[in-house]
Amino acid sequence: MASNPSAEFVSTLATNKDRFRKTLISDQVYGLLRQSIVEGELGPNDRVVESEIARRLGVSQAPVREAVKQLAREGLLMHIPRRGHFVVEISSQDAEYARQVREPLERLAARLATENITEEQLEMLDHLVEHMHDAVATNDVSRFRDADIEFHTLISQSAGNPFLERMWEVIEPSLRTLRAIADPLFQGDWHAMADEHGRLVSLLRSGDAEQAAEAFADHAAGRGPVPDARAARKPAEKAAKKQG
Repeated sequence: MASNPSAEFVSTLATNKDRFRKTLISDQVYGLLRQSIVEGELGPNDRVVESEIARRLGVSQAPVREAVKQLAREGLLMHIPRRGHFVVEISSQDAEYARQVREPLERLAARLATENITEEQLEMLDHLVEHMHDAVATNDVSRFRDADIEFHTLISQSAGNPFLERMWEVIEPSLRTLRAIADPLFQGDWHAMADEHGRLVSLLRSGDAEQAAEAFADHAAGRGPVPDARAARKPAEKAAKKQG
């Protein structure tokens, strides 16, 4: 939250003040802050001041601090030493660059994994898909994101190519920061997204290396079968800009 926070965000805090007096849990604070970021009430580079948020909600700083930490783990906030937490600014071009690099790696990893993956590794992938569903049931995007990252890391390890595994280890932190894996701003059916990962595991089991490779590439590039409402809005937004 900047020194002069947006009127919309201040209004949101005022509206929710009484609710937080009754049920003080960090998950609710997290939900409020995340919604404010997603809906643009808190914009890129806005400073999030824990003490100010706590004061406006009429709660202690502890749940606010925990919520801020969770948002930072998800990549929605960044911490700058001696300055505090700020809403991350990520351009669509940055995310696109990341996907351009990720897509061929995922394609190759899936092709090789189809030939080299063990039954134990397949079972580990099944468990990670279950963790994703559990995370959706508890509305825990951070847990979903962690399971998703672990899922794709395991695919790179299952490929049996140490150079590919090292390349994934190099780009994974950047993908995490760019939210290119398990994007917490995804506006679609999270259970369907977990099911999509289950479908990817089934393709690995099928032994069809080319089909698995293309499915993983589509998934990495955002061309998978699970729709994101943001993608549907892009053509309309572009048209509106041209008209403006």
